[in-house]
Amino acid sequence: MAETKYSDRSIPKISLHDFESRIDDITAELVAAAETDGFFALVNHGILEKEIETQFDAAERFFSLPDEIKATVPFSHRNTGWEKGAQIRPSTGKADQKESYQMQFGLMMEGMWLPEDTLPGFREQSLQFMWKVQKVSEKLMVCFARGLGFPDDHFVKAHDVSRPNAQTVLRMLRYFAVDSAVPTPEGYYRAGAHADWDFVTLLFQRPGQSGLEICPGREAFTEFGLGDTWTKVEPAAGEIVCNIGDLLMSWSDDRFKSTFHRVKTPTDPEVDYYGTRYSMAYFNQPSTDCQIQGPLKKYPVVTGSQFTEAAMKRNFAALEKTKAMNSKLEKINGGLVAATS
Repeated sequence: MAETKYSDRSIPKISLHDFESRIDDITAELVAAAETDGFFALVNHGILEKEIETQFDAAERFFSLPDEIKATVPFSHRNTGWEKGAQIRPSTGKADQKESYQMQFGLMMEGMWLPEDTLPGFREQSLQFMWKVQKVSEKLMVCFARGLGFPDDHFVKAHDVSRPNAQTVLRMLRYFAVDSAVPTPEGYYRAGAHADWDFVTLLFQRPGQSGLEICPGREAFTEFGLGDTWTKVEPAAGEIVCNIGDLLMSWSDDRFKSTFHRVKTPTDPEVDYYGTRYSMAYFNQPSTDCQIQGPLKKYPVVTGSQFTEAAMKRNFAALEKTKAMNSKLEKINGGLVAATS
């Protein structure tokens, strides 16, 4: 396996304090970050550290339940529910070694919450937190709309979570602990390299639970290409790490960059984090019927549902290509073993 190349590129830290009076400066900072690496960290965003930790505590309560209880709200085509070891990335052809639970605001969550007596207070707590993150997201949407020459509410209206066909998701994740006393198994991935399909992702991490890495290099949202140099993004208390998704890359006519990222598989006990890792990702997804097209009209108009469907098809095609390549390599390696036996 080739050694990973790293660089120390800095991730911009953008403060949202005094948002109304500083909106022009904040917009300029966000646009600059979006045009380069597509990643930035938010500070002074209005969500308290204790509020973030309370939601992490809720995640721990959920994931500590027996699998047979979590399996009563299984992940489905509605993009809600629980999965374990089921997500396979096109970059690896292997399942991520994690479990996750996805929540939405509207109709897609019908029947997907655990009963109140199974997990008291969980639904109310999670929805309250999701509304807080939505308010931060909408500030970013106003700035990105201004940066692209759209009306201030252009993206906010397209991501109105009060509508029944809203698709925005809060995903809680738990990555399994890895035994540092033995070599990490070949083909073990916490989260293989990928780009997000959404407008912008807001990621919450716990300090000390490292692993997130980014790799800029895409020029068009329809490409799966990426560079070969990674940068570590260390978690810091209270910060929200954000990344541009494929949707905003398309909506900006590829001006803003949706960057590949991953959660590194721990291989070096001296520097890597091997313990159980928790994170929470808030994916701003468009309403199914919103109209998507950039100011330069580089791509045809599509609806929110059409964009998601096309993204899923590209993902599936890339995954099938990776599986075929892996199968070919396994046959070649198998033949080499047989020849030397």
